[in-house]
Amino acid sequence: MNFTKTLIAWYLRHKRDLPWRHTTHPYHIWLSEIMLQQTRVAQGMPYYFAFTEAFPTVFDLANAPEEKVLKLWQGLGYYSRARNLHKTAQIVAFDFGGNFPNNYHDLLKLKGVGEYTAAAIASFSFNEAVPVVDGNVFRVLARYFDIGTDIANASAKKEFSALALALMPKDDPAIFNQAMMEFGALQCVPKNPDCGVCPMNSGCLALKHKKVNQLPVKSKKTKVKNRFLNYLVVVDENGNSVIQKRTAKGIWHNLYEFPLIETETEADLEFVLPKVATLFPQTLSVSESKRVNHKLTHQNLNIVFWKIEVAGVLENAINYDALQTFPFPIVIHNFIEQNWKDS
Repeated sequence: MNFTKTLIAWYLRHKRDLPWRHTTHPYHIWLSEIMLQQTRVAQGMPYYFAFTEAFPTVFDLANAPEEKVLKLWQGLGYYSRARNLHKTAQIVAFDFGGNFPNNYHDLLKLKGVGEYTAAAIASFSFNEAVPVVDGNVFRVLARYFDIGTDIANASAKKEFSALALALMPKDDPAIFNQAMMEFGALQCVPKNPDCGVCPMNSGCLALKHKKVNQLPVKSKKTKVKNRFLNYLVVVDENGNSVIQKRTAKGIWHNLYEFPLIETETEADLEFVLPKVATLFPQTLSVSESKRVNHKLTHQNLNIVFWKIEVAGVLENAINYDALQTFPFPIVIHNFIEQNWKDS
């Protein structure tokens, strides 16, 4: 079996009609690749349309305020992607005259552009013969060729890249890269792939050796950290509240939140009351409004929203309509949308 010809033939029959496949413009390719990092296509698609409508060119994105970029990104997660996206747009617009670097080596120098994204832009936009290697590609190659290398090891990327490059038709690297990613996303899926209808099944060594669900090999993930966040939803006599910007490095940098008390373990009302009284001496009542468990890649956030009613009018307090204009982590945005009036 010819792996490459079979793969491309499958792709041409089964590929999804995705908007970024109708262009070779590096701005649109870059946008789509950044958005689809650790994000499913179905989830990323509305954001791609929102960004291309709000920022039709790299100059529009570069000139936008960061808060507008973060607000449009709200809900997509991994917000460092949005901040890097904005900074890179400014570099391309203001330093490079709106022109993206036209090769893999120089694309790698852009903030937020790693090996995978650089390879995608280089091959899709500039027809450079450089392979993309992501989870889909690791899985397809590991299974078909029965490769037992731990893909969590740094050396794995080099090994799989070399194999992908050897298989790649040098006159059309873009279609090969697209086909590899699509095949892993639609056919050679992580769990219980339908090998009976797979066009590669006659040559797949993992299928032959009954190792499909054992490949690729990947060592265990980093231990998940538990965090306990107590958000103080402080409401004054006008029904307005106060928020603050997260300026420290870490999750949700430059997004907004309610005043926060972070604890080592789960906090109860008895613990929260004196803390609130110190922060807001005019407090009238404190009650638990909502509990949420929010999972991030390496963090498990145990969140409690506490409703704090205070006497008088709070300085710098804002109303519900004003809250709508700020970028929040999606868990806080959802709380505001679903619970504001009865919080």
